[in-house]
Amino acid sequence: MTSKSWMKTQAPDPTRLPAEVNPEVPSIARVYDYFLGGKDNFPADRAAAAAVETVFPQGRQLGRESRLLLRRATRELVRSGVRQFLDIGSGLPTAGNVHEIAHEIDPQVRVVYVDNDPVVLAHGRALLADDGATTTVVQADLRHPDGIFDHPEVRALLDFDQPVAVFMASVLHHLDDADDPWGIVAQIRDRLSSGSHVLVTHFYDSGDPRCREIEQALVQGGLGSGWFRTTEQIERFFEGMELLEPGVVAANEWRPDEETPRDSDTHRMLAGGLARKP
Repeated sequence: MTSKSWMKTQAPDPTRLPAEVNPEVPSIARVYDYFLGGKDNFPADRAAAAAVETVFPQGRQLGRESRLLLRRATRELVRSGVRQFLDIGSGLPTAGNVHEIAHEIDPQVRVVYVDNDPVVLAHGRALLADDGATTTVVQADLRHPDGIFDHPEVRALLDFDQPVAVFMASVLHHLDDADDPWGIVAQIRDRLSSGSHVLVTHFYDSGDPRCREIEQALVQGGLGSGWFRTTEQIERFFEGMELLEPGVVAANEWRPDEETPRDSDTHRMLAGGLARKP
């Protein structure tokens, strides 16, 4: 099977959006789409992104480095035998998503994308029309894990009695402490079988004063979320699992390859880790 590219060439038409989409309100998925060079965003999304770029012009690099880590992890997991992926908070489609990377190694790998943005559902369904046997996208909310795991389309494609790799890339930092993101991840862990994996990438509070400036720009600049957390706080997401080498580290230090940036202004602002459930 040859996976088609998810990159699009035309901006979205507001007159053809799902009824529940308000283009005047910034969306996390569409802001990330902008940072990744996509076209599925509106002026409100670009304004929220601009608020970040005002204090940190290299903001786009954060999204790119998270995406590169996700690709490295996908390759390693498929090569190690993982054949099921659940990408929660997947965002809008861009080139080099999980199913495209995985299918380069094994076209039978099954992938489910999950996002709470209806635009992701609308675009994903159209673009995955030819990949329905192995890949789908559903609309659900990370804050309600049972709604994901019990979703009939998720269960039709993934067998949770077998190992699954769950990706939560650049999404948990959009939950504040009151949402109890650690408890949410624990619920997800508990629904997984032995041998499953969990990947997290997260804004990293390394002590660099720019971290708080970016956080303020994200939270107060229209998006309303985007919290930086310490190494210890990020490691808590992996409680009850075996954190694999090299542990929770700066994203570019996680098993780098030839594509990994070696000298980046964002090097100490994004961290990631991968764990296995015993």
